[in-house]
Amino acid sequence: MTTTAPSPTLAQTEPRNTDQRGKLFRIYNHYRVAISLLLAGLLFLDPAEFGTAFRMPDYYQVSVFSYLSLNVFVALLLLAGFKPQARHISLSVLLDILFLHSFLLFTSGIASGLANLIIVSVAAGNILSPTRIGTLYAALAAIGSLGLASWTILTQDQNVDVIVRAGTLGILYFAAAFILQNITRRMARSEALASHRAQSILELEQINQQIIQRMRTGIVVVDSFGQIRLANAAAEELLFGLPNIEDQPISVKGRALPGPLRERLDDWQQQPLQRSEPFRASDTSPMLQANFTRLDHEGRDHILVFVEDISKVTQQAQQMKLASLGRLTAGIAHEIRNPLGAISHAAQLMAEADHLDAGDRKMLDIIQRHSRRVNGIIENVLELSRRRAANTDLVDVAAWLREFVEDYHQIRETQSDGAPDITLDLAPNLPPARFDRSQLEQVLVNLCDNGLRYSKQQTGKASLTIHAGITDDGERSYVDIRDAGPGIAPDARNSIFEPFFTTDKSGTGLGLYLARELCEANQAHLSLLDDDQPGSCFRITFAHHGRLI
Repeated sequence: MTTTAPSPTLAQTEPRNTDQRGKLFRIYNHYRVAISLLLAGLLFLDPAEFGTAFRMPDYYQVSVFSYLSLNVFVALLLLAGFKPQARHISLSVLLDILFLHSFLLFTSGIASGLANLIIVSVAAGNILSPTRIGTLYAALAAIGSLGLASWTILTQDQNVDVIVRAGTLGILYFAAAFILQNITRRMARSEALASHRAQSILELEQINQQIIQRMRTGIVVVDSFGQIRLANAAAEELLFGLPNIEDQPISVKGRALPGPLRERLDDWQQQPLQRSEPFRASDTSPMLQANFTRLDHEGRDHILVFVEDISKVTQQAQQMKLASLGRLTAGIAHEIRNPLGAISHAAQLMAEADHLDAGDRKMLDIIQRHSRRVNGIIENVLELSRRRAANTDLVDVAAWLREFVEDYHQIRETQSDGAPDITLDLAPNLPPARFDRSQLEQVLVNLCDNGLRYSKQQTGKASLTIHAGITDDGERSYVDIRDAGPGIAPDARNSIFEPFFTTDKSGTGLGLYLARELCEANQAHLSLLDDDQPGSCFRITFAHHGRLI
């Protein structure tokens, strides 16, 4: 369904506002002051040189100086900031017509060249008030000219030709009124239409800006030197990790592109047809894909960059795969668990026999271990398929971590492995975070279990460090879980968050994937830091606490 912009109404064809009418009236008053000064200056010259005859010279002088005083007074009012209304303009035009006819009365009458000034006053009145009152100015001027001509014929024995001249002037008055009213109305309509279209364009620009700012695709405009000229909120968040908060706008204009993106821009400039490789803007950013195109804007060579978070696409594909797998697992879990339980129970019964040799016991151990692993895979996939929505709260990160470490320490202390060595390092004045407390606990338990296990394998001691700090923008918190294990091989770093990928033969490969999924559900980001320190460090970067989930 389409809508048509409404045409300007009659009210919109009048002068747009008081300011515009005031500007036109100021111009007209400047003309009045100039004419009155000219008439006053001519009084000091010999009228015989100009062929001018005066019937009442004294009255003419008083009228000219009165007209000059009136116009100067109005000019001072306008200079002081007075804004004339419609009634003030109408009164000024009527006084002009009256004064000019008095000049004709006190001089040689209609035959005087001063009669042409009345046409200017009528025309100005119709420009300032292109309504019926403009026709009234023409009618009053015509009546005044005809009356003055009739008076001179009756009292001054003038030739009847003055009646013809007065009629001609009346025709000119009405012609000027009608023509200028039509022109002024057309101009007002055009101005109203232009103003309406400008307002529509402004509204469209605002709508487009809001759409671009709310897009999840990052849009960046850069110059040929790689300096950012314009970027939407999604690009600021993807490339620089700046929080996308509407009441706290942060501009990256003038900043340079991140190094990995600048390298791909340089490669694209050399080979425009080649698709750029995915990249990470920083260790904590998601995997990104950039596309480039030239933007010819006002003769400047700008480049438009589209930055997309391809991890979202990958996650959606994985979610679809796991959702299908979850439905399948939910359907056959009962059938799998029954024989799996029977196998595990039979293995336990066989393990209680006294006559088994070492080889048989080793085989039974393999059966039981892999039975537990299959059961764990089923549990994890079922957990993914029936995962509930996040119920977020505003969490005091420092207080919550102290409580978590204390509870986790007590739970591990009761196990056969003994108490773990967990170091908690908290930065002062940590910003709060919005997160589902139970889901955050599930993520940290998974990361801590992995870290303690690998630390013990590497050093013989279950130890790790939990550090909570503040991001570079000073608005968000993050939590690092660092272990003392062997670290993760470079060729496996890009795959550790994929489902069913594991470096532990006894693992299911779903722990880190589930942890990242829970973080994403709470608008946080789980990443593996790439630094020179030993072991592995996983970082949870929380969203801004002002963002509602």
